[in-house]
Amino acid sequence: MNAAPADQIRLLDVQGLDVRLTQLAHRRKNLPELAELQTLEADLTQQRDLLVAAQTEESDTSREQTKAEQDVDQVRQRAARDQKRLDSGAVTSPKDLENLQHEIASLAKRQADLEDVVLEVMERREAAQERVAELTSRVEAIQAKVDDAVARRNAASSEIDAEVAAVTKERELTVADIPADLLKLYDRIRTKEGGVGAARLYQRRCEGCRLELNITELNDVRAAAADAVLRCENCGRILVRTPDSGL
Repeated sequence: MNAAPADQIRLLDVQGLDVRLTQLAHRRKNLPELAELQTLEADLTQQRDLLVAAQTEESDTSREQTKAEQDVDQVRQRAARDQKRLDSGAVTSPKDLENLQHEIASLAKRQADLEDVVLEVMERREAAQERVAELTSRVEAIQAKVDDAVARRNAASSEIDAEVAAVTKERELTVADIPADLLKLYDRIRTKEGGVGAARLYQRRCEGCRLELNITELNDVRAAAADAVLRCENCGRILVRTPDSGL
């Protein structure tokens, strides 16, 4: 394949732009905010799960407290009715009086036991409420960090997008005057050789594989026509000659 020396040198400009696009893609993939977000979101999920569990416990103890208070109220009402009967004098039978007094005493003990239950449930509910408040604050704090990291990630991504657009536009302008067959060869080699399709011959060394050409290879390069498209014998990349090639 033959191509004007200027077109071959222009390939080095295209290569530089392609390297920059590769660097930008790598930068986008490895933004520090991405790792930060992964850690924060895992922590946020864990704290939210704990918050749901605490909210469930608070809800359960709330219902338990309501039930216990209702039980106390029922016993209190029954004891009040019995005490009213006792105070009214309507019960005159000694045996009935004794039974009524015994029931009032039993109800008093039952009420005391139930009130202890209410206090115990109230303590558990207060602890659950404190836990809910603590976890809510923790979730809000982590969410604020997530929001900040997302904003920074989006800003960095926008900056990369703008640079990618600019480099892509510059590449389009640069390749516009390069012969299609030369560009096709470059793109094919670039895809095969890890993103580098053309390399400068600098001081008798291929900048693609970093190996110095031996005397036979150098003589072949010297003997080649100026418009001949050469390939590095070691890495197969297009070898572009410049005034600094050391020939």
